[in-house]
Formats: sequence, structure tokens, C-alpha cells
Amino acid sequence: MGRVINLQGAGKDRKHLTREVVLALQELIRQIEPNAQTRDLVAFISINLEAISQTIDLSVAAWEKRGYWVKADRFRLEWAWSEKLARVLKEDVLAENWPGVAVTAAQVGEKLSQVRLPEHHKLGTPWVGSWEKLKNKT
Repeated sequence: MGRVINLQGAGKDRKHLTREVVLALQELIRQIEPNAQTRDLVAFISINLEAISQTIDLSVAAWEKRGYWVKADRFRLEWAWSEKLARVLKEDVLAENWPGVAVTAAQVGEKLSQVRLPEHHKLGTPWVGSWEKLKNKT
């Protein structure tokens, strides 16, 4: 039996997740008042940030295996914000603390300011139903 090669690595997953978060942030900015779609958007951003933080250890595993500890630690520090902001967003949206959501969403936008979406992306509206997922996770 031959070896299995995973073409969909943690880096590609993280890139896709960050693009989805940026798309959701752009849509969140257009919201005038909190409604069901706002809850879905914020829940989606929180879930994706949590997923992003889970890809970090997968990415640095190969570096640590080769003894690149400093590179692995820098990468972890570079992405440490994702887990913290995911938790804060989750708490704020569950408590319906919309001013807190706005502040945290701005911080996420600042961290992902370098991420660019393709002009004709095919991401759609992946946040639909995220509010229910978030509520069921708790």
C-alpha cells in the first residue's frame, strides 16, 4: 500500500476560514440593527475563529518534529488572538452584548486586514444556521 498524501492541509483550511471570516465581517458591517442574520454572522465568525485556532497545532507539528521550536512558537504567538477573540465573541453574542460584539469584530477585522477576497468568490452565505450551531455547542 502506498502512502497517503493529504493535499488539503491546515494552511489551506486556515486560508479558507479566514476568507469566510472576512466575508462575514463585511456583511456584519452592513447590518443596521441586530437581527437573526446578525446573530448568525457573529456566531459564524466565532465558530470559524475557533476552527482557525485548531489549525495552528497541525501547522507547527512538522516544524517541531524537525526542531524548529522558535519558528513554531512565533507562529503560535502570531495566531494566539484567534482563540481568545472566538471566546469573547461567543460570550458577547450569547449575552446579546452588541457593543462588545462591535469592538471584538473590529479587532478581528484589524487582525485580518491583509486578507483579500477574490472579486468573484464562490463562498456564498456560509453563516446561515450558525446561531443554532453555536447555541447547541454550549
